[in-house]
Amino acid sequence: MSEVHHLTSPFSEEVIRGLHAGDIVYFDGPLFGIRDLTQIHIFDHNNPPPVSLAGMPCIHTAPSLRKNGDKWEKICVGTTTSTRMERFTPGLIGQYGVRAIIGKGGLYQDSLEAMKKYGAVYLAIVGGAAALETEQIEEVEQVYFEELHPEALYRFRVKNFGPLTVAMDSHGVHLYERVNESIREKLPGIYAKLGVL
Repeated sequence: MSEVHHLTSPFSEEVIRGLHAGDIVYFDGPLFGIRDLTQIHIFDHNNPPPVSLAGMPCIHTAPSLRKNGDKWEKICVGTTTSTRMERFTPGLIGQYGVRAIIGKGGLYQDSLEAMKKYGAVYLAIVGGAAALETEQIEEVEQVYFEELHPEALYRFRVKNFGPLTVAMDSHGVHLYERVNESIREKLPGIYAKLGVL
């Protein structure tokens, strides 16, 4: 049976291994925003993050922010699809200690293996929830690799961020794949009823 967890980041391996696919997560604390260009900058151009990501959650986002003096202010922070960033995720988890990836659409087998090995999860967020996400972000604390904005590395502070569904866990369970398996099992029967070969 699914459980609801209220956590505080950064997360320990023990806490993350206590989560199971289907559980619901809310959390307070730091959250890092990351997207394609930042990960290309880190992994392809050999520029390590200028801040520790150990134990942290990272959300796939290119936020709309406004700079007011030295301070960045939120306008709208939404979430993008994760699958195209699959190739970076094992490195984020294994090399830099990221404990949770937040996004839409899930990731693939290499990421799942890294989650199992190091103790990490994929947390799925509801599509179209940008207004709620933005409200739950209390502050933009820092922007790193600022020249890459709106695909820089962002440190947010969040309060009661969620609900997030554990869609891939550290025990090898992948909810998206379970859904796909169910579809594959049911399609022949559906086709037969419709008279489709």
